[in-house]
Amino acid sequence: MAQQQMFESYEEFWPYYVAMHSRAATRWVHLTGTLTGLAVSVYGLARGRKRYAAALPLIGYGTAWPAHFLIEKNNPATFGHPAWSLRGDVQMIRMMLSGRDAELAEIAAKWLVENR
Repeated sequence: MAQQQMFESYEEFWPYYVAMHSRAATRWVHLTGTLTGLAVSVYGLARGRKRYAAALPLIGYGTAWPAHFLIEKNNPATFGHPAWSLRGDVQMIRMMLSGRDAELAEIAAKWLVENR
């Protein structure tokens, strides 16, 4: 699988990003880590503890990156495309929360077939 890809736009990057999360377990680890990090950050900030804001990236990436190495056997897209990867995380999580995980699996499968 391609480790580093060049893209002209986010729209071109998006199917690649989803393909790097082709397994449902990887997507669910991302969702769980991101939402847990967000919850801890919001809780801490609501209590006036600004250092808790660090929970979002620490917990979010701290759970997501190992999923790539252990489940997907690839490198996180964040390493080559940090801004688009953050946008992709948000889009992927929104789709999952709205019950569209199967659509993500289809996007991933299509990209993988076309680019292997």
